[in-house]
Amino acid sequence: MLSQLRKMENRHIILWLLKDVSWMLGLKIIASIIMVPTFLLAFYICYKSRKIASDFYHNLAVSFWIIANGIWMIGEFYFENQTKTMALASFILGIVSLLYYYLIVKKIWLTN
Repeated sequence: MLSQLRKMENRHIILWLLKDVSWMLGLKIIASIIMVPTFLLAFYICYKSRKIASDFYHNLAVSFWIIANGIWMIGEFYFENQTKTMALASFILGIVSLLYYYLIVKKIWLTN
């Protein structure tokens, strides 16, 4: 299962890069279309990694990061850059998911 998950993660990186390059080049339609499978694969990877806490919470943070990125991109393309606050909320949720993992699940604050 792990090697299959790694293959999905590698495909996900390709989609992510294609979305971001399309965004950078101002290819609105292509970037918007590629955003959908990028989101879906991020959440699928998150779901598949749910049994390993470290992988799950890191993949959850990546999923929130990709959502934030997509919100920011859509805001730049279609809403005169007015979605940064919503994007920030998603970035913060990614940080919170990692803080939860490290502080609550792993309890690193209890160690020296």
